[in-house]
Amino acid sequence: MKAIRTDQELECREIDAGLRARGVELVTLPDGVSQDTLMREAADADLLLTCYTPITAGIIAQSKRLRGIVKYGVGIDAIDISAAMARGIPVVNVPDYAEETVAEAAFAFMIALARRLPEVGRAMERDGWIWPERRWLGRDIAGATVGLVGTGRIGRSMARMAGAGFRARVLGYDPHVDASVMAGCGIEKVDDLHAMLRQSDFVSLHTVLNASTRHLIGRAELACMKSTAVLVNVSRGALIDEAALVEAVLAGRLQGVALDVYGQEPLAKEGHPLSALFGRPDIILFPHLAFFTSEAMRRLSEETLARCFELLDSRPVTIRSHDPRLRAQERNVLFV
Repeated sequence: MKAIRTDQELECREIDAGLRARGVELVTLPDGVSQDTLMREAADADLLLTCYTPITAGIIAQSKRLRGIVKYGVGIDAIDISAAMARGIPVVNVPDYAEETVAEAAFAFMIALARRLPEVGRAMERDGWIWPERRWLGRDIAGATVGLVGTGRIGRSMARMAGAGFRARVLGYDPHVDASVMAGCGIEKVDDLHAMLRQSDFVSLHTVLNASTRHLIGRAELACMKSTAVLVNVSRGALIDEAALVEAVLAGRLQGVALDVYGQEPLAKEGHPLSALFGRPDIILFPHLAFFTSEAMRRLSEETLARCFELLDSRPVTIRSHDPRLRAQERNVLFV
């Protein structure tokens, strides 16, 4: 048996060791690997594990022995699922290993910007002490309005932290979730995205990336937001029109922005669409590590290996995600 794991920069020692213990020949490939190299290595592979690297129709077509594609993570937008389905190759992800973990990170970003922690921290490093001048004035989350774009697992965890935990008012925009379901999670459903943005002091994105959500937050949406609002994105970079975001930040139309994900990764201090945001005290740029805790990585390793072993044993692979793209699969899958 042979397995390919892309994105080797993401250390997954337990996954690698577990596969090798099963006698699997494991080949790890770096971020940015060429499609030609990946195609050549995957030609005789039984398993293909990916995190960020695109898995195209061409790679799938050339992988003659492929039993399954395992996304060791959540987002599946970089995988050509239609091409895999056409060949009867199941695609599976690990949807719930970090829902609390990522929500905690989003909430930490929100608190940091509300209390101006980056600015105050830099001033303390520079001057050793500062006095309570107006420019350092923070704000409470209690009594504020938190707007959630997407109210799935992570969004609902965020709602609990903000509402029950910090006594904020929580609004939710999600066309796929009923008002009664949101209400049960302490969320007020708002059917119009612009209306929710106008009311929100903090906006946090927790939706999947697909054709309908790409650039969901664009110039018009940013223009709806309060100049005192904070925007947090721990979901997918392409949910935001990043050129419009840079314009809004440079024009001072937002109080703060925290990003963990980007339309083009890795981020770079020069030559990247978001390079202009480096060095600003009102911006938090995190390197796509909102998921990266010891507990979450343990869960990820266990679930990933379980899915790999199902595929290697020629058993139906367990699909826990409710994403309709994965639920459309009909061969060699078991839905739970």
